[in-house]
Amino acid sequence: MRTFNSLAELAAEQGNEIGASEWVTIQQDRIDQFADATGDHQWIHVDPERTRAELGMSTIAHGYLTLSLVPKFVGEIMTVTSVKRALNYGSNKIRFTNMVPAGSRLRGRLLLDRAVLGERTLRTVSTVTVDIEGEDRPALVAETITLFEE
Repeated sequence: MRTFNSLAELAAEQGNEIGASEWVTIQQDRIDQFADATGDHQWIHVDPERTRAELGMSTIAHGYLTLSLVPKFVGEIMTVTSVKRALNYGSNKIRFTNMVPAGSRLRGRLLLDRAVLGERTLRTVSTVTVDIEGEDRPALVAETITLFEE
């Protein structure tokens, strides 16, 4: 994890990759819990036998499950010790670029695209890429906006 002492320190990293998170395994029980939380019980996510029989593959994680891991990944990648509050402001662009089969391992990578430093604030636009271990294509690429206050 990278530690920044101030928003100005983080802003100085504009254009750079900040780092990568640890790998996390996406087990079927996590997929099932996400389905319960969201009400999305589409069989390709929650029915391993049917998915194997009809498609010849394992179940896959919901795209929004993968997206929901972005804050976890970013929290493992960096921290700013002077920050009192950080808000996920939104996303400009989200692309689900590959399926995440149950049992896959994922990690996030963070590229700081833009940093707009104010008096006690920082607005960042970052590209978060969620890699699948052993795959060339990532599971997700999202351009996220975060507001920091110190």
